[in-house]
Amino acid sequence: MSSATDARTEVSVAPGESVQAALDAAGPGTVVRLAEGTYEGSLALTEPGVRLVGAGSGRTVIVPGAVAPTTIPPLHDAPDGVVSGIAVHAVSDVEIEGLTVRGFSGAGVYVHSCSGVRLRDVEADDNRVWGLYLRESSDLAVERCRASASQYAGVAFAFCPEAEAVVSDSDCTGSAFGVFVDNSSRVRVLGNRCHGNAAGILLLHQTYEGELPGGVRDCLVAGNETVGNTLAAGGEEPDALGAAGPPISGVGIAAIGVERVAVVGNRVHDNRPSGPSVMPGALVLASSADWGGSDAVDNSFEWNVVTDNEPFDALVGTDPSAQRFRNNVVGSSQPEGPFGGNGPQGTV
Repeated sequence: MSSATDARTEVSVAPGESVQAALDAAGPGTVVRLAEGTYEGSLALTEPGVRLVGAGSGRTVIVPGAVAPTTIPPLHDAPDGVVSGIAVHAVSDVEIEGLTVRGFSGAGVYVHSCSGVRLRDVEADDNRVWGLYLRESSDLAVERCRASASQYAGVAFAFCPEAEAVVSDSDCTGSAFGVFVDNSSRVRVLGNRCHGNAAGILLLHQTYEGELPGGVRDCLVAGNETVGNTLAAGGEEPDALGAAGPPISGVGIAAIGVERVAVVGNRVHDNRPSGPSVMPGALVLASSADWGGSDAVDNSFEWNVVTDNEPFDALVGTDPSAQRFRNNVVGSSQPEGPFGGNGPQGTV
């Protein structure tokens, strides 16, 4: 292990050396740089202002091994004792870049009670419960990341009331939800590709027993492609995809119980259910008031292209007069208004 002092202190770690030892010794402004290779063992980031930088996703890979001690709270919707690949707890101004986290029993990256966290070019692959899970935190960025094959979401923001967060230019596949905005506000979902999930993008306000109150407000969902989301999630089996929730399949974008959310310029196509779904549409707006959430009010849907989905391209399950629908191209809708009928069209 070698170090060099520049404008920032930099520590280099090679396969076989302890990444956790380097993180434990790092002070604010330290770059811990991982060479290409595979590193065994979970990691805990406990110091502010640290950058953990790999050689690139798929080139620097973190896999299960020794478990690093962490004070992070238990992971939501997970069995006791699961281990997350990288735990980031109660620190600020942390960056993780250019690595893959694979095969952990919890989340790939689990962020809790933090501010100023940046994840760039991070791949979360085949982590059992969540991919990239950011909770009760603010000033967050998930950029150019990839998340696949988790029980719940590839990328999730949970209980972040003033998230000031962005997930952009990322690819999410093979999970219950590609991107999940769960009781979090001020989140921007921009230019992502969500495919091969049960639901591509889900924004949801609901209450959970023993959890914080929440809401989903002042979010922007723009320029995303949600395509081929055909998996089936939900059910009574504890290991099922999305087991904690109702049956969902074939959904591109769903906004449930949200306020002041703008859904703009997205392409939603070829989403088809392969099992039961409480939301039989590819673009869904609905209330969650019946299960402790809220009505959906003051939302905007503009310039979206929603075609070639089954059974309906769009489903509006709340008062359309409390929303704005402009210049969308939509095939079939249920009910026929506000998108206006059966057949591609723009609504003004």
